[in-house]
Amino acid sequence: MATVRGFLHPKTATGRSSLIPTPPWHYSGDLLTVEYRTDPARVAELLPEPLSPAADDPGAVAIIWADWQSCGESGEELLDPVRAQYKECFVVVRCSFEGRTYSRCVYIWVDKDFAIARGLHQGYPKKLGSIHQTRPHPYGLGAPRVAEGGRFGASVAAADRRLAEAVVTLREPSETNGFVNGHPMAHHRFLPSIERGMPPSLDELVESGASSFEAGPAWKGDFELRLFDSPTEELSRLEIVEPIGAYFRQVGVVWNGGRRLA
Repeated sequence: MATVRGFLHPKTATGRSSLIPTPPWHYSGDLLTVEYRTDPARVAELLPEPLSPAADDPGAVAIIWADWQSCGESGEELLDPVRAQYKECFVVVRCSFEGRTYSRCVYIWVDKDFAIARGLHQGYPKKLGSIHQTRPHPYGLGAPRVAEGGRFGASVAAADRRLAEAVVTLREPSETNGFVNGHPMAHHRFLPSIERGMPPSLDELVESGASSFEAGPAWKGDFELRLFDSPTEELSRLEIVEPIGAYFRQVGVVWNGGRRLA
């Protein structure tokens, strides 16, 4: 019988074909965040048992665009950038479990298969999409500065339909990068049974977060955000009731596993 290797499929004799390496995974990237309030009932409908809405500000939503470069422990992907660079847009709300507040990603789109594979392992509901955001640069007129007056655009589309677009104008330094995505994540890992009518093969609530984190200065500002209807997506149900703020920050994160909650 053959011995096959690899953290995730496809498993082979060498393990080289696996979509993703064994954790830890290292991320460096630019985060563009917009926060607003929606109808709390629209957040609650996205929280399966045993989760409940956050006691404080239950209608708060964050939409976060991220331009990432990532790698495994060897760092070899960084010298083959097609394996390291990707973009994503994710939608985060807050929830409660056993009296503790968690963040939860309810929608997320990415543009690379290895990012989807990592999401399957972590409990992120990742789907394929087209994501773009303005990149800052300290020189020339081809990019905004991370400074007062810097203007950044962002968009996300899936299945040929644009789902959201935003324009953020930086105003001043900030002590935080927002609050909605500021807690450990509470996600469900789920896999239906191969046998019809049988219980799921995997159904668990997990907690995860950064095993280490570092970041540059945060900036806050104002934003314009538009959400669009789609026959295959439901982001527009989280309609904007009240704006909170917008943020830009460059971060470095290490992910190295989580723990099962239920």
